[in-house]
Amino acid sequence: MQVKIDTREKFHAITIQDPVLAANMTEELERCLLPILQKEVKNVVLILKDTSELDDAAAESLVRIQQSFYDDSASFVICELTPEVEKGLEDNGLLELMNVTPTESEAWDIVHLEEVERELLNGPD
Repeated sequence: MQVKIDTREKFHAITIQDPVLAANMTEELERCLLPILQKEVKNVVLILKDTSELDDAAAESLVRIQQSFYDDSASFVICELTPEVEKGLEDNGLLELMNVTPTESEAWDIVHLEEVERELLNGPD
């Protein structure tokens, strides 16, 4: 699996550069994403603009990975879905379980808003 990682102040922008995300890639996807939860900056924006096919097992894995991030007080936002991937997620009822935005800029906004929300909920250190 080919990925491009761009680390910003509050999140990692990770672009999957493979046209197909298949079931046999879910373990590799987890090995790539879950260790980020151990870093100081643990929010992720996952960019899927280059992925035109996402099979059911990979989609379900993304839902589990997203939940792991939220369970650990970190953001996980998926953006720039291709129409094919978005339709597949919608047909499987998974799209509504995911934190998805049309653009990378909107994903950044969600990460920043969730950071502020967590700071307000946790109060001053």
